[in-house]
Amino acid sequence: MGIIINQSLKNMVTTYIGFGIGAINTLFLFTYFLSQEYYGLVSFLLSAANLIWPFLVFGVHSTLIKFFTSYKTRGEQDRLLNFILLAPAVAGVVIGLFGLIFYGQLLNYFQGENELVQPYIWLIFVIALSTAYFEVFFSWSKIYYKSVFGNFMKEVFQRFCITVLLLLVFYKIISVEWFIYLMSATFVIRMLIMALYAFSLHRPKFKLQFPANLSSVLKYSALILIAASVATALLDLDKVMIEYYLPIENVAIYGIAVYIATVISVPQKAMHQITNPMTAEMLNKKDKIGLEGIYKKSSLNLLIVSGIIFIWIITNVDALYELIPDNYSLSILVILLISLVKLFDNILGNNNSILFNSDYYRLVLGIGVILVIIAFILNILLIPKYGIEGAAIASFIAFFLYNGIKIYIVQKKFKIQPFSLSTLWSLIIIGFFTGAFYFWNFPIHPILDILLKVVIAGLLYILIFYKLRISEDINSMIYKLIGRR
Repeated sequence: MGIIINQSLKNMVTTYIGFGIGAINTLFLFTYFLSQEYYGLVSFLLSAANLIWPFLVFGVHSTLIKFFTSYKTRGEQDRLLNFILLAPAVAGVVIGLFGLIFYGQLLNYFQGENELVQPYIWLIFVIALSTAYFEVFFSWSKIYYKSVFGNFMKEVFQRFCITVLLLLVFYKIISVEWFIYLMSATFVIRMLIMALYAFSLHRPKFKLQFPANLSSVLKYSALILIAASVATALLDLDKVMIEYYLPIENVAIYGIAVYIATVISVPQKAMHQITNPMTAEMLNKKDKIGLEGIYKKSSLNLLIVSGIIFIWIITNVDALYELIPDNYSLSILVILLISLVKLFDNILGNNNSILFNSDYYRLVLGIGVILVIIAFILNILLIPKYGIEGAAIASFIAFFLYNGIKIYIVQKKFKIQPFSLSTLWSLIIIGFFTGAFYFWNFPIHPILDILLKVVIAGLLYILIFYKLRISEDINSMIYKLIGRR
C-alpha cells in the first residue's frame, strides 16, 4: 500500500484544498455575489454537462486504464491511444449534430418559468466535450501512476478560476453573463493544459491505426459508457429534475447541500486515482491475494478517514447554515441522507475498480440501468410531493440499492468482501461521535462553534483509532506525522 498511501495522501490534500476553495465559492461567493436564479442557472448548466460528457467520452478513459498494461509493445500502445483520442471527437460530432437539429425544441423546453437557461444551452456541450477530453488525458497520466497533477487540475484549478471570476463580478469588472461564458472557457483551458501534460508522459505516433483487438475495446468502451452514464445519472439526475418540477433557484439550494455532503467523497476520489490502475493490473495478472488485500484495506481506511468528515458535517451543519443567507436553508434530513450515501461509497473501497476492470461489468451495467429508471420514477413521485427532500430520498434509495448490489456481486464472483470486525467497530465509533457532538453546541459565534467541535471531535477520534489500532495503515500515517519510528 506504499505508493497508494503516498499518492492518495497527496491527492487528498490537493482535493481538500480544492474543496476548501469550492466551499468558499459555494457557500459564500455564489450566494452573496449572484442572484439565486443565476446561481441556480450555473448549477443546472454544470449538472446537465455532467449528464452529457459520459456519452462524449464513450467510456474510453476507463478503456485506456484497463487495456494499456495488456499491450507489450510501444506500437500497440500507440494504436490504443490513437483510438482513445478519436472516439470523443466522433461522439462529439454525432451529438453536436443532434443538438443542432433539435435546437429549436430545446429552446421550447425552457420556455416559461426557467427561460433564463435559453441563451446558454450551447455552453452545456462546450463544458461536456472539454470535460470528456480532460478525463481522457487524466487517465493517460494515471497509467503511468502520475495522478497528482491531474488531480490538482481537476480539483483546484477549476475552482480557483471560478473564485477569481466571482470576484470580478463583485467588483463589477465583468457582468454575470460574461462570468458564465468565462467559466465555461476555463473548462477548455483546463483540458488543453492536461493534454500537454499527458503528451509529455507519452507522445504516440499519430496514425489511423487501431488496436488489433478493436472489437473487445469497442465493446468494453460501450459498456463503460453505460456505466458512466448510470453513475452520473444517479449523481445529477435529481438536480436536473428539480429544475423541471421546481423554480430554478431550488437547484442552487439543493446544490449547496450536495456540495457539503460531497466533501465526504474526497478520500475515495483521492485513493481511486491510484487504486484504479493498480486494480486493473492485479486483475490482468490474476493476483487474487493482492486484490483481496487492497479491497479490505481500502474499504477500512476510507471508512475511517471519511468517518470523521461525516461527523464534522452532521454535527456542524446547523451552525454552517447560520453563515449563509436564510433563503438557502435546508432541513438536516437532506444533508443526512446525502451524507450517508457518500459514507457508503467510501465503504466500498476499490469495489468499482474491481467490477469495471473485470469481466463482470456487464452484469453491473444492467443492474445500474434498472436503478437509474427506479431513481427517475422515484424523483417523479417524490419531488412534486416533498420538493427538495423528495429528491434526497430518491437518491438515497437508489444509491443504497446500487452499492449493496455491487458488494454482493464482488462477493459472489470473486469470493472476497471488504468487511471485518474493524469495520463494525469503526461504524460504532462514528455513530457514537455523531450522536454525542450533534447536540453539543457552544453558545458562541457559529465559526468558533464549528472550529471548537472540529478540533475536539477530531483529536478524540484520532486518539481512539490510534489506541485501538484498528488500521495499521492509519497508525503508520500517524507515526510519520508525529515523527515516531
